[in-house]
Amino acid sequence: MTIPKIFGIGFHKTGTSSLGAALELLGRRVCGAVGYMKPDIAETLRETAFELLDDYDAFEDNPWTVLYRALDVRCPGSRFILTVRDSNRWIESVVRHFGDAQTPMRELIYGPGRGDPKGNEAHYVDRYERHNAEVKAYFAGRRDLLVMDLAAGDGWEALCGFLGNPQPDVAFPHINEAAAREASPGKSGRYSHLLGGLPHGKPKPRDPAGLSSAASAASAASAATAASAATAKPSS
Repeated sequence: MTIPKIFGIGFHKTGTSSLGAALELLGRRVCGAVGYMKPDIAETLRETAFELLDDYDAFEDNPWTVLYRALDVRCPGSRFILTVRDSNRWIESVVRHFGDAQTPMRELIYGPGRGDPKGNEAHYVDRYERHNAEVKAYFAGRRDLLVMDLAAGDGWEALCGFLGNPQPDVAFPHINEAAAREASPGKSGRYSHLLGGLPHGKPKPRDPAGLSSAASAASAASAATAASAATAKPSS
């Protein structure tokens, strides 16, 4: 039986990483943002995305957000999840997170010369609200779109009901992307893809159980114990 693909198509800073973490906990192989630093992303958008479709069960963040129509045709029977939040809170988070840094992906989404949110706040909000309205209009009358507002309390009940999964006996994850991006780029672990991904290639699969970090910590602790025992003087 083929498992339907799941596409998170909400804009960045609407809880996309939290959604990805939740889908991992439900056993899906999740792909996050890819291609956002590719200078030619406007020309290679579909190619960049489509080559990853067979490798993952679920997808969130860009470029999936702006490809929902094409993905609906390419992957019939898929489920789509639109994460949303209050527009004022959203733009505050976007400006705080991205500042005046520009990326080719945001220029593709928001328009030439608008790759950074500072000074473009009104335009960003207009584009964000227009995207949400267009998605809802496109899926109107269908049952394969779920709208989630994580800040308003949406969580396992809505997600699992939509996907037909039993609810896990753990709290719904809420991921702090800002903290994750400040971590060392070389650090392996559950949300290492948040450190920037592999914009010119395939993203690293996440480590749903945090096994890499746990194993590293256990190994380091074992090594430290062994070293301490080797250098300690015999008791008198």
